[in-house]
Amino acid sequence: MPFSAPLSRLLAASVLAWASVSAAQAAEVVVAVAANFTAPMQKIATAFAQATGHKAVLSFGATGKFYAQIKNGAPFQVLLAADDTTPAKLEQEGQGVQGSRFTYAVGRLVLWSPRAGYVDDQGQILKTGDFAHLAIANPKLAPYGLAATQTLDKLGLGERLQPRFVTGENIAQAYQFVATGNAPLGFVALSQVMEGGKIAKGSAWRVPESLHDPIRQDAVLLAAGKDQPAAVALMRFLRSDAAREVIGAYGYGL
Repeated sequence: MPFSAPLSRLLAASVLAWASVSAAQAAEVVVAVAANFTAPMQKIATAFAQATGHKAVLSFGATGKFYAQIKNGAPFQVLLAADDTTPAKLEQEGQGVQGSRFTYAVGRLVLWSPRAGYVDDQGQILKTGDFAHLAIANPKLAPYGLAATQTLDKLGLGERLQPRFVTGENIAQAYQFVATGNAPLGFVALSQVMEGGKIAKGSAWRVPESLHDPIRQDAVLLAAGKDQPAAVALMRFLRSDAAREVIGAYGYGL
């Protein structure tokens, strides 16, 4: 039985009204993400969109650079840092929302080479290996780079190996130096080389956490995201079982 004209108009108006409400509810959140968290955050963003309808617009880079950009007015609404000091500093300086900060992951550092059998599981290659270059992230900008230099200093190798450093702006660039052969090995994030709970290819030494400061990675809701539903929803979603499952699968501590 066909609908009458008035009823058809009413149904059409209802559909349009529902669509308008849905559009109003769905929003975007602009997120600054530490480079080491690239792969898991891409998966989390997809799950977040499916669960909430919101879209996370992601930028990846060095935590130190993000700090400078946020201080200079960059419109980020959420920061997922590679450390816990930068979010705390932003909170103290009024750029982060008080009480919003929490640790979303604990990073793991590895010495890695794409060559199978090249890096031993004790890291002795650092003392005995014949290599010209060692990739690390800039320790002044990237917490993983700082952890790498702390590790070398603890091993008594910092000064000896410093001339061989190939320094990336962030951990993603350090990884690229090794992956492309510009350095035969380097300190990278475990998340960059782990797949299915194991090292995807090559060889690696998982650096004992006792050799460097903990890589606690904190998230903070920034001032620009304070009253933005998508930003608030993302902060909540990062604590969900769905997000934590992804984070753990990439080798992070929780």
